[in-house]
Amino acid sequence: MTSGWGIYVALLVLINVVGALWLLFATAKKPEQAEEDTTGHVWDEDLTEYNKPLPRWWLGLFLLTVVFTVGYLVFYPGFGAVAGTLGWTSSGEVKADLDENNRKLEAVFARFRDRSMEELVHDPQAQSFGRNVFVNNCAACHGSDARGAKGYPNLTDNDWLYGNTADQVLTTIMNGRGGVMPPLGAALGEQGVNEVANYVLSLSGGKADPALADAGKARFVTICAACHGPDGKGNVAIGAPNLTDNIWLYGSGLDDIKASIRDGRSGKMPAWGPIIGKDRVRLVEAWVLAQGSSAETTADRQ
Repeated sequence: MTSGWGIYVALLVLINVVGALWLLFATAKKPEQAEEDTTGHVWDEDLTEYNKPLPRWWLGLFLLTVVFTVGYLVFYPGFGAVAGTLGWTSSGEVKADLDENNRKLEAVFARFRDRSMEELVHDPQAQSFGRNVFVNNCAACHGSDARGAKGYPNLTDNDWLYGNTADQVLTTIMNGRGGVMPPLGAALGEQGVNEVANYVLSLSGGKADPALADAGKARFVTICAACHGPDGKGNVAIGAPNLTDNIWLYGSGLDDIKASIRDGRSGKMPAWGPIIGKDRVRLVEAWVLAQGSSAETTADRQ
């Protein structure tokens, strides 16, 4: 709080306390004053509002509240920037609660710290903790079932932009990722965008115009292969997606593909390491990897 705001708040508090006392004593009536003094209000011809002095017990209680207020402002913050003699702050209270909670959780997460990822993937308790951490932190983008949404990767299909080894997934969650597809509309022109989009659609077996796809192949090899490779299978080192597997982050329709080529795309995966710590990250990683394995097993059975 700045000194100016501190003075402003302190003045408001002082005015309220002094004003309340003044109002109390200015309107109080002594007991010896006329008991039959009225406010002049009469209802239904015989209901008269009297102006009698407040009971002494009520006045005493009111004064006690003022004394309590003064005492509170001495011991606790509330009088502008004055910290209070006890040094208590709400932020300090929250920090103490968080520290205590983290000490309790430390004992829980320490049980999984030195175990291999393979063990964590098959440990029911680790999976339960991992899912809870995922739902609390990652579900906003990837969904509670980790199946993602348009623009947010599905984590259960074993199609990974940056690779699905334990180290690669750990790096992704810990440090985050930033993927950029540059806009190529100006370089290709609308006709070029249409041709490349048809070629890209054909790579995954989609229904594309053969003539446009054939024309787009040369443009693709010249411009797009640097990231996606000459065969369109992508590059996990830079997060360039595989264009041949019929798994699409921004939609599989021709118009969706044309929009991606023309306008570009930009995706940002935040770094969770500094936020939730490595112990929780490893449990999330184990749960996510388990979901990919489950999806693969289900697909094999089908």
